[in-house]
Amino acid sequence: MEQKTLKKAFCLSGKGLHTGAMVHTTVKPAAAHTGIRMTRVDLPGKPSCEALVEWVTKTSRGTVLENGLWKISTIEHLMSALYALGITNAEVEVDAPEVPILDGSAKPWVEAIEQVGLENQGEPAKEWVVTEPVVLHNSKGSRLKILPSEQYEAEVIVDYGSPILGQQVATLKDLKTYPSEIASARTFCFLREIKHLLHLGLIKGGDLQNALVIYDKKIWQWSMNRLAKKMGQDPIDAGKLGYMSPLKYDNEPARHKLLDLIGDMALLGVRIRGKIVAEKPGHGFNTWCCKEIRKNILK
Repeated sequence: MEQKTLKKAFCLSGKGLHTGAMVHTTVKPAAAHTGIRMTRVDLPGKPSCEALVEWVTKTSRGTVLENGLWKISTIEHLMSALYALGITNAEVEVDAPEVPILDGSAKPWVEAIEQVGLENQGEPAKEWVVTEPVVLHNSKGSRLKILPSEQYEAEVIVDYGSPILGQQVATLKDLKTYPSEIASARTFCFLREIKHLLHLGLIKGGDLQNALVIYDKKIWQWSMNRLAKKMGQDPIDAGKLGYMSPLKYDNEPARHKLLDLIGDMALLGVRIRGKIVAEKPGHGFNTWCCKEIRKNILK
């Protein structure tokens, strides 16, 4: 596979999921062997760093890269789109400590990339050809297997033990189908998590348009009214369990977990020729696996 970059730059702007502030992001072409480089243009000296798993410091409700004063969070949707469309070199400029959440999926990034087009750079891309199975797991039941395959494939299995969101499976057999099958799947959370996340100062930019909220345990109407007010939503009926906005796919949460997995695994800094199977993945587990792979396999 050849290295690729954009034919020209594009800019997308929107709210940050956690700060709620307006964020402007510009993605520019970059020379061969640059990698995906992220720059904070709002900081003195415009500090910059390649998007690699070594710089991951936090993974609560998103993947955070940090190096001294340089910090950018919620990078996974952009990284997922760049990887899935084959971009190996790009300069990403952000004027805030996070990438905008947009509609909660990777679709806006995919559409912008497809609009400007790609350019082959005539140099071979770094590639990890998986020749034997790699298995990683943790004590919480998360498990990652990477198996030999002729091309990149991915499968995700989630199980939240919830009457609304139990076991789901999402599969990607070819990255060419990513724009139509995976990119539009939105981020999600349970309503019961929102109070705690707001207390932590997170999801200030979250709403029912950029996140799929799952209501699976009844609360009092007055408590629902308070949460709706904090989220800037109209009153919500506390007596009706389920998804609080229409699903795009029956397995949209699993598809989004697959989207996130692709974005987090992109932090390996190489193309993968193999099949990734992830059970109960999350940003913390995904990036831990990446660190183990870079340390013990790609060293």
